[in-house]
Amino acid sequence: MENKEKTHYSDKELNEFKELITKKIQNVKEELAFLTQSLNSSYSNGTDDTAGTSKVLEDASATMEKEQINQLALRQKKFLEGLEAALVRIGNKTYGICRVTGKLIQKERLMAVPHATLSMEAKLNQN
Repeated sequence: MENKEKTHYSDKELNEFKELITKKIQNVKEELAFLTQSLNSSYSNGTDDTAGTSKVLEDASATMEKEQINQLALRQKKFLEGLEAALVRIGNKTYGICRVTGKLIQKERLMAVPHATLSMEAKLNQN
């Protein structure tokens, strides 16, 4: 009877995952707030530089930096959505179950990637 494979995580384990995810959500929200603030701040350095070439280079650099920050912010938003969806799955006790194989996702994987919805088996067969 002990040989039976687990089909879901215990309430205790789900609470451990919930704590981990809640902390990650807080960190992501803080980073997202910082990125948003960076995007909204002006890139003016307060100098009236009359050299045209220098101004163009500064503008190009600022534009590239804003694009990079925007990409980071988009990734963080997607990560946040994944974490919030994981909390929903914890609430309905489907957390940690692979959406392809129906098997339990390894605990080590979930600790590293708490928003994972695929087991390594399913992930590797995806390609």
